[in-house]
Amino acid sequence: MSTTERAKELQPELAGLRRSLHREPELGLQLPRTQEKVLAALDGLPLDITLGKNLSSVTAVLRGGHPGGAVLLRGDMDALPVAEKTGVDYASRTPGAMHACGHDLHTAGLVGAATLLAERREHLCGDVVFMFQPGEEGHNGAGAMIEEGVLDAAGKPLDAAYALHVAANRVPGGLIASRPGTITSASDVLRVTVRGKGGHGSTPHSAKDPVPVACEIVTALQNWVTRRFDIFDPVVVTVGSFHAGTKQNVIPETAEFEATVRSYSEANHERLIEGLPRLVRGIADAHGIDAEVHYDVAYPVTVNEPGETAFALDTARDLFGADQAWQAPHPANGSEDFAFVLQRTPGAMLLVGAAPEGVDLEEAPMNHSPHAVFDDRVLYRQAALLTELAERRLAAGAAA
Repeated sequence: MSTTERAKELQPELAGLRRSLHREPELGLQLPRTQEKVLAALDGLPLDITLGKNLSSVTAVLRGGHPGGAVLLRGDMDALPVAEKTGVDYASRTPGAMHACGHDLHTAGLVGAATLLAERREHLCGDVVFMFQPGEEGHNGAGAMIEEGVLDAAGKPLDAAYALHVAANRVPGGLIASRPGTITSASDVLRVTVRGKGGHGSTPHSAKDPVPVACEIVTALQNWVTRRFDIFDPVVVTVGSFHAGTKQNVIPETAEFEATVRSYSEANHERLIEGLPRLVRGIADAHGIDAEVHYDVAYPVTVNEPGETAFALDTARDLFGADQAWQAPHPANGSEDFAFVLQRTPGAMLLVGAAPEGVDLEEAPMNHSPHAVFDDRVLYRQAALLTELAERRLAAGAAA
């Protein structure tokens, strides 16, 4: 029986697990119910399991029947603070939380791969590390797991690491996409508080109004980005939050805003870390007003190793057909803490289309939307692809 055929047999079981996870989403680094469900799903498999100390992670190691290297497979498990509005019968029962980014599919797909690889254990030329990770959504769960030793769990250096990420729109259901080099952007947060002197709106000359200064800074951020960075190595700065004042005739003491900052190369990432705070402070100084600036570096650029990317896409084409895997022309605009794994281990992240059948791919709600719906029919493809990536990569390493 082929890997895909066996994975299809597991599809109902994987869909049941996915929907159970979807009904009870958990946020951040502490996911006790999710961890419990993963452990139950792995029960009986020949795995060496280690639980996280400071987070609800699960690291499982499968020892192959033949000596060889080691491959890591990652699946993130946390949800988002989003109130679900999909109307599906397995919708979230946790107020204000939803698996709006498809991590429930990632977790179930990785359980499927663990099951399939355990069945082939005697033929494996090396070991497989299964990384069930909390806290991807802004909590750096990958970094926390690295600190607790996930990359050393096999007791030997990793040959490669792979992760899949589902997409609710734009990518047809089941299609696999990736690209060498940058696959997702770096993500940072710029927080600014402009501090002036409050007063009456009728006499602005006797106050130091922070509002127009903050507005000038917001506009300057956009101009600076377009004039200082190559359009073929783009930078995106979006101010998503701006707050000031309480009443129309009161000049407030402060004006505050927050922005997300995205970049697609390490060089530009470094320039932003230094340049944006300098720009903000310079404009505030010109108006005789103070600006408190916090630039929080979140996730770096996620960089796929070219050889591992080509291998992964070729494996997907072999499994599902030549037209079912393609090289994406551009990086995705989101960010990923799998970047920290790929900084230390060659590997690749791949996107899996999970849009429901029959939807308009351009109009369908995207990841993170309260209306986002992911088709769990792609679960068997996730399980089969992760299985073949691990098995073939270990075999290639043993033959080298």
